[in-house]
Amino acid sequence: MTILTDHAARVIRVLVADDSAVMRSALSRLLQSDKDIKVVGVAKDGLNAVQQVGALDPDVVTLDVEMPVMNGLEALQRIMRDYPRPVIMFSSLTAEGAEATLDALALGAFDYVPKPAGYASAAAVGDELIAKVKAAYASRVRRTTVGVHASPLAQPPPRSRLAQAPANISLVAVGCSTGGPAALQRILPLLPGDFPIPLLVVQHMPPGFTGPFARRLDGLCQLRVQEASQGQPLEPNTVSIAPAGWQITVHRKASKLAVNLSKEPAGMLHMPSVDVMMLSAAETCGSHALGVILTGMGSDGEHGMRALYSCGAMTIGQDERSCAVYGMPRACAEQGTLRKVLPLDAIPIELVTMANALVKQDGK
Repeated sequence: MTILTDHAARVIRVLVADDSAVMRSALSRLLQSDKDIKVVGVAKDGLNAVQQVGALDPDVVTLDVEMPVMNGLEALQRIMRDYPRPVIMFSSLTAEGAEATLDALALGAFDYVPKPAGYASAAAVGDELIAKVKAAYASRVRRTTVGVHASPLAQPPPRSRLAQAPANISLVAVGCSTGGPAALQRILPLLPGDFPIPLLVVQHMPPGFTGPFARRLDGLCQLRVQEASQGQPLEPNTVSIAPAGWQITVHRKASKLAVNLSKEPAGMLHMPSVDVMMLSAAETCGSHALGVILTGMGSDGEHGMRALYSCGAMTIGQDERSCAVYGMPRACAEQGTLRKVLPLDAIPIELVTMANALVKQDGK
């Protein structure tokens, strides 16, 4: 416990890697505007970044994707292999940038922020960058002191007939943010292709990122994974990813659940918002919904999970040990609205077990 206190009291040491001298200077000034952060070095290319990590042993690294000599993805691979630590990527908001960012997350990057074009735009992402640097450092300290590490993928129990949806559960609503892409890529492939309940996922991402992310998941999963569209029915055997830049709610269309996309409510911190989606699920499905809150910064999902809990729905939260950032699940746990708290790899097992039990209970 003393170790954690000592770490928490330390200034966070950051290495900034970018091929632009202007950007290196701008990011360094922004980061050091926070009293808890010190930039201990800068790197002008990927190879230099790897060398500086080895020499300076920073707590957190910020790494641009597009750099000379060695690009950001190659540098990330070297850092994670030789000097593993949290790395935050700068990503351009383009189709190519989205793919590169998803590659970086798959390689072990902690998170990403939009690539600023100059000092003015760098200032615009300053608060987000500082928050993510602090979350990255807290994650590293927590994992070092409690011995958290990725465990081998668990396997779901043998499946009974899952071709028919259990009458008791009509929707699984999942919310996540920082660390969510890796978490989803870890649990969704463990669900069988005949999983009978539709899944709706809100993952905080910039516009243009959720489509490529859905396609990537679709290639990994037995279930069909798609980016949700207006009016789309929520079908069994299917995972629908909420599109970035839209609020997503659930309504009934004839006898089926369907998606509604809107720019309202506006002015919220996140679009899509886990709270908006889960409040809608509670209103539309009541106790027949199942809420799952995964790793993420902040408290988005706290109100939605409380609504699901209040109407009698099952609510599951990821445990602290397996979270990249224990923020969103912590907010729900502290409100007492989680009926179960489970390690990440136990969540798909729980979902399949529940589906098996319900199918048997219904005699199908």
